[in-house]
Amino acid sequence: MTAADRIVAGARKDEDAVLETSLRPRRLDEYVGQEKLKANLRIAIAAAQGRGEPLDHLLLYGPPGLGKTTLANIVAAEMGVSIRTTSGPAIERPGDLAAILTNLQHEDVLFIDEVHRLARAVEEILYPAMEDWALDLVLGKGPGARSVRLALPRFTLVAATTRYAMMSPPLRDRFGAVYRLDFYDVEALALIVERSARILEVELEEGGKQEIARRSRGTPRVANRLLRRVRDYAQVMADGVITTAVAGEALARLEIDHLGLDEVDHKVLRTIIDKFNGGPVGLDTIAAAISEEADTIMDVYEPFLLQLGFLHRTPRGRVATRTAYEHLGIAPHGRAPAGQPALFD
Repeated sequence: MTAADRIVAGARKDEDAVLETSLRPRRLDEYVGQEKLKANLRIAIAAAQGRGEPLDHLLLYGPPGLGKTTLANIVAAEMGVSIRTTSGPAIERPGDLAAILTNLQHEDVLFIDEVHRLARAVEEILYPAMEDWALDLVLGKGPGARSVRLALPRFTLVAATTRYAMMSPPLRDRFGAVYRLDFYDVEALALIVERSARILEVELEEGGKQEIARRSRGTPRVANRLLRRVRDYAQVMADGVITTAVAGEALARLEIDHLGLDEVDHKVLRTIIDKFNGGPVGLDTIAAAISEEADTIMDVYEPFLLQLGFLHRTPRGRVATRTAYEHLGIAPHGRAPAGQPALFD
C-alpha cells in the first residue's frame, strides 16, 4: 500500500474531488477552526477592501488536508473576485506562467498549490510579477535578444505548500503574510463532520460524530473521507444511522484505531521499537527497514505521530516515546502491560 492509498492520508485522492467541492465552505464564517488565522485574514481583507486595493500575497503552509485550497477560494469570495487555480508541477516552463499571468483580471486571485515545486526559471518570472506587477520577457536569442516588460493587472497570489523549508528564501520573502495551518482538535472536527453529514443528508448521532472526529488525525479531509466510509457501512450493515457502535465497527474494519493510526503508522512505530530498541535511529534506516521513501516518512507519516507525542526527533535520529509503547501495548522490556486495551476497539 502506497502512502497515497491510505484512507487516513491527508493528500487529496481522486475520490475526494467531487464531494470536496460540495462540502467546501464558501465564506470565512462557515470555515471551522484555525481561529487565529481567520481573525488575521478578516482584518487583512477588511483593510484591503477599505483601501480599494488587492489583498497582499498570502502563503499558507502546513500538512495536507487542513484547508489551504479552501482558504484560497474563501479569500477570493470574500474579496468578490475570481480565482485561477494551478500547481507548481503544472507550470513547467516560464511561458506557462506568463500565459496565466497575462490572462488575470484586476484584483484576481491566483492560487498556486505545491508552490515549493516551482522550477527556478519559473520563479524568476514570478518575482517581478509579485513586486512590480510586471512581466519581463526576453525576445530572441543571442546578440539580438532584447528584454520587454509588460504591465500586469494588480493581483493577489495565494500559495500553498506542505514543505515550507523547501521554498527558496527570495520567494518566501515576497509574501506579505505567511500563515501556518495546524492540526484540528476533536471539537472542531466534530463540527466539520456534523456539517458534512447535514449536507450529505446522513443521520448522525452525537456519539458517532465524536467517534469519527477523534479518529480523523486532526485533518478535515480525513474526517470527510471517514464519514463517507462509515455512511456506506451504516447503510449496508445497520439501519443507516451512524451511532457510536456503528462508527466504531466500521472504522475497526478499516484498521483505524481509536487515535486514528492505521497499520502503516503501527509499522513505523514497531520498526523503531522492535528492530532498533526504541531508537534513536536515523530516518534513512527506518525508510530502508519498511521499504519506503525517507521523504514520505517525514512528510506523510511523522507529522501526526509527532503531534501525538509518539515520536521525538533528536540529533541522533527518531526515538519512540513511552506513550507510543503504551499505545501499542508494549512494555519497555518487551511484555504487554497488564490491562492494556486492544489496539482496535
